[in-house]
Amino acid sequence: MQFLADAGMAPINWRKSMQSQRSFQKTNQGSLFLVPTPIGNLQDMTYRAVQVLKDVDLIAAEDTRNTQKLLNHFEIETKQISFHEHNTVQRIPQLIEKLEDGISIAQVSDAGMPSISDPGKELVAKCVEKGITVVPLPGANAGLTGLIASGIVPQPFYFHGFLDRKNNLQLEELQKLTVHKETLIFYEAPHRLKKTLENMVSVFGGEHQAVLARELTKKYEEFLRGTLDELNDWAHNDQVRGEFVIIVAGFEQTNPQTDSTKDLPVNEQIDRLIEDGMTVNGAIKQVAKQQGLNRQEVYRQYHEI
Repeated sequence: MQFLADAGMAPINWRKSMQSQRSFQKTNQGSLFLVPTPIGNLQDMTYRAVQVLKDVDLIAAEDTRNTQKLLNHFEIETKQISFHEHNTVQRIPQLIEKLEDGISIAQVSDAGMPSISDPGKELVAKCVEKGITVVPLPGANAGLTGLIASGIVPQPFYFHGFLDRKNNLQLEELQKLTVHKETLIFYEAPHRLKKTLENMVSVFGGEHQAVLARELTKKYEEFLRGTLDELNDWAHNDQVRGEFVIIVAGFEQTNPQTDSTKDLPVNEQIDRLIEDGMTVNGAIKQVAKQQGLNRQEVYRQYHEI
């Protein structure tokens, strides 16, 4: 499990035999409840979510100060403990010990669904490994909320979340996504939106259809529907505020940008991708895959080995 390795933890030792969980069967252990929180509008909190937060023994919150505002609004007095991306390694063993001792815990992120571009997945994985009951609650999710009102075909869809912050790695990510026929869903912060849209225009093509969903469920909720060129122009000529969901239409069999270069010599195709910001090895891998060639042969040809 890559996410555990990234967090400095050992990969999950999955059980050899199938595991069955009956979520509401009584045991001597506590249960982990995954509780979605509103993405902007407090009225989106469900009755069940409020009740669970009142009933559990402890709330593991991404930001206890932010969650306290939610708890105060709904008159919830349950004690909190911080659980975020920077304390995952040391906090998980503590939470697991509490669960094994019979303490029930609700895990929340600052907004939306735990584990979806937010903390939670490592704790869930460790609970599954230990046979601790994990109970998910339905609730608000920015990606799906934006998708269903985008006007772009809603399914099948591919949820990517946040792109890499490093420009060359982001370009590589986007290039790999051009093989997807599914509608693509991304998250982006306001201060990175302009560069991300520039890169999408570069890789996906300016005429590609997309939607920006801004400040979902809040007072200034806004949908901007058009081509990537149009959305990019808007971002560079207006004040970019609020959190964004980017919905991008899926692709046909081949990427339109690729069609214009596919008949060029292999080395020229690689050079074009490098000029667009990809690494040399990334470009070699991409061209080899597109042309159905052996990657090592393409590598040797490009480097004249």
